[in-house]
Amino acid sequence: MLKTKQLLKQIAKEYSNFAPANFELKRALVVTKLSRYEVEQLRHPQLSREQLDQKLRDRGTDVEMLLYLHNLHKDFERRIVQSFENVGCEVKMSSSSLSKDVMSWADVIVPVGGDGTFLLSANRASPLFALSQQKTPIVGFNSDPKHSEGRLMLPKQYSENPAEAVERIKNGDFKWIHRSRIRTTLLGSNGTIPESTDLFRHTAVKMEQVTTSPELLDKQMSAKYKAKMKRVLPYLALNEVFIGENLSARVSHLQLVLNHQDVVNKTKCSGLCVSTGTGSTSWHTSINRITSCDVGDLLRSLPNANSPDMVEMLENVDSIAHGYNQGLLFAPDDPRICYSIREQICVGVWPSPKTFKSRDFVQSVFIESHCIDANLVIDGSISYPFNDGAKVLLETYPEDALLTINLD
Repeated sequence: MLKTKQLLKQIAKEYSNFAPANFELKRALVVTKLSRYEVEQLRHPQLSREQLDQKLRDRGTDVEMLLYLHNLHKDFERRIVQSFENVGCEVKMSSSSLSKDVMSWADVIVPVGGDGTFLLSANRASPLFALSQQKTPIVGFNSDPKHSEGRLMLPKQYSENPAEAVERIKNGDFKWIHRSRIRTTLLGSNGTIPESTDLFRHTAVKMEQVTTSPELLDKQMSAKYKAKMKRVLPYLALNEVFIGENLSARVSHLQLVLNHQDVVNKTKCSGLCVSTGTGSTSWHTSINRITSCDVGDLLRSLPNANSPDMVEMLENVDSIAHGYNQGLLFAPDDPRICYSIREQICVGVWPSPKTFKSRDFVQSVFIESHCIDANLVIDGSISYPFNDGAKVLLETYPEDALLTINLD
């Protein structure tokens, strides 16, 4: 832990030369989201506009609302582009097809939409994807704050006035946030890398296959994990890595080794979510949060449930649940990752050993699959097959941190 903190301080020192006041904004890459209407167009490319609208109406879709939200987003995109152009910035626009060349061209990457668009941009703003050590910062605008929380985006006030945000960025009136990301390393006998699938478009589209070089494992790691080669995936996870069966009703059978210890933890569950501090506000919290009803049921199950103190606590179940759920969050620059076992089976011999926690902070986690038809999914949008015998190591490195602009 101490070594990791020292590395983070070293990186922060290196970025002192990249102070906000010294940041030069000349080229902005605006990354646009796919509206729901555009998704439908991609699903039915053979249909004309009129035919598509009729097909959607026939199935009961509110076409007018789809078009309203589509136009709302497109109008907001134009405002963002205009705001950057007004400060003398050259602007390019791109959708989910983000090439290495266009990513390296930009001084700043500007996802416009919601958190999904931000995560898409962050996945590609990776030195492993770009095959470059260039650090391109990201700043996101929420195009529809009334219907989207947009935790990764700028505060909602800047959706009302994006020109103010752009002016502050141009003038260096902001702060950097360094967000830890998860590096995913496949272990195996030959170093091959499976094809990835882009889930962002809600269709099974093969992604640009960026290759990273296979490397030999050292003797200790090779013996420990029964593998000869390792290969780092080109995409870093800003929120989380999820591993589980495609069919949600099917049990996922996984083996985990925490922090390279000698204990192999065996679990049957509904999947594994490994989260960063940034991702702790998202799926991590959804998996682990408790409700006021949970707190009340627990308190009423205690022997002293009718005592005055317990009665008083029962009157404050909302605040107790809120406090617990807030405690699930951790800082975006925290070098630790937190694994969560979804709906772990806890009967008979499972889990093994019985002391295996369903959630904990770790520095690294090794996972071996014994699943039938499973995937490893990075930030909900990049999927790799992860079936019986597949092995992976998840960990964070300070140099993989994502640089984001903060206007709070």
